[in-house]
This record gives sequence, structure tokens and C-alpha cells, in this order.
Amino acid sequence: MGRSRGGLTTKIHALVNENGLPLRFLLTPGEAHDAPPCRILLDAVQPNQRVLADRAYDADWIRQMIWERGAVAVIPSKKNRKLPKEFDAETYKQRNLVERFFGRIKRSYRRIATRYEKTSRNFLAMIKLAAFRLWCEFYESAT
Repeated sequence: MGRSRGGLTTKIHALVNENGLPLRFLLTPGEAHDAPPCRILLDAVQPNQRVLADRAYDADWIRQMIWERGAVAVIPSKKNRKLPKEFDAETYKQRNLVERFFGRIKRSYRRIATRYEKTSRNFLAMIKLAAFRLWCEFYESAT
């Protein structure tokens, strides 16, 4: 999809719930910045939810968008921010849920980790299949 120094690359942007299960996905070219796709991902945020994100999402417009939806932003400030914003470091530790989600789909589906699919449509379809499998495993173990 996108070209970087390493060749063709694609970034997967994901929104996961408190169990680490995926809710929404977006694909962008590898050279694109992380922040712009969050407009679409954060449309699903409900009041009183906490939005955990890494430093790449530390922008005033993102924090404003989260606040307008009645949610709480738990985002550490970038190193170059003149007035660092406070955040709940204990809550931020739960951000590893999204990292574990990416680890699970890459471990379970080698074709996602190595990007076998030539088109973004097929790549997104494989990601959705992996996500469906995670949801099924979660509900199967819960019953």
C-alpha cells in the first residue's frame, strides 16, 4: 500500500475493548502519520470511557475530540511538548492490550505478519478473519 525505505508497507490501526478484542480497524500506507486515522477510529468512543494511546497520538485536537465525546484521554505527552499534560500512569499500563492483540494476530496468521496479500482489500479481510477468530475464542472460553 505504501512505500518506505524497506519497501511496500502498511500500518494497521486498531481500537480494542477492555478485553483486548478488536472493535475497529483501519489501514494506512507505511509512510503516513499515526494521528489522522484516529478521527475515524474514535467515532465509536462513548462517554465515560478511557482512551489509552501512545505518544504518537499526543495532539491537542485528539485530546479535544476525546473530551467532546465525554471520554478521558490517557495519553502520555511527547518529549517535545512545552507544557506536558498529566495522565494516569497506572491506567496507561493497560495499553498493552492493543500490543497483545497485534501479537496474537501476527502469531496466529503468518500471512498478516509477513504481508502476503497484495491488495489492501485482501489484507484487511485477513485481519478481519483473525479478529473474528479472537472473538470466537473469547466467547468459547467464557461459556
